[in-house]
Amino acid sequence: MAELSGLRETFVRVKETDLHILSECDVTKPAGELTLTFRLQVEHYIEAFPEFALSRAPLSDDKLAVPIIRDMIAAGRNADVGPMAAVAGAISEYVGKGLIDRGCKEIIIENGGDIFLQRSRDCTIAVFAGDSPLSNRVGLQISSSRMPLGICTSSGTVGHSMSLGSADSVTVLAASAVMADAAATRLGNEVGTGNNKKDGINRALDVAGRLPDIRGALVICGEVMGAVGEVELVPLD
Repeated sequence: MAELSGLRETFVRVKETDLHILSECDVTKPAGELTLTFRLQVEHYIEAFPEFALSRAPLSDDKLAVPIIRDMIAAGRNADVGPMAAVAGAISEYVGKGLIDRGCKEIIIENGGDIFLQRSRDCTIAVFAGDSPLSNRVGLQISSSRMPLGICTSSGTVGHSMSLGSADSVTVLAASAVMADAAATRLGNEVGTGNNKKDGINRALDVAGRLPDIRGALVICGEVMGAVGEVELVPLD
């Protein structure tokens, strides 16, 4: 998570959604309301179309669906994964943009490793990579000129997110946290489960260079890491 200077902390937990929010203003009430609104939209769509929750493959667009659903479907199609691969990033982004619409200017929302970032100053984001010796030893330097920004991480060794690979962390930067989340899942799958970490990382980075709408990616497997695109790394103490 980025530095806390001058920001208030708020936590919102609704079922699987667990938001850690930093903002210059008190967002307790609106953040809770927005989280419930967007979770219910996803839940109601799943009730009507169960395949939305079950499919690991892209689905066709539904022009009658609400925007968060259409964005998840589009991100899944762009990354060649199922739409639920983007759900955590989607909740982060939609809650974040909702708070901005309500007058907040400084917003960081983290939801299970998926971040929506809007600040007026440069930030450093620490990268957690489980048991890797590089975990919390490197950070992503993010210029305020690149925000709002989605920074989403998938792992095959940490947490409960679905990943078919063995990467300790795959972090994707994109203008949309929805797309960043879907892309992180895809790249994590590309790393695979073999013993050759460098080959897995190179395979994921090659795919990252061909995915639309992402700005950069960082992959960490054990003591090996690789990056592509607009990734500025800084050492952390």
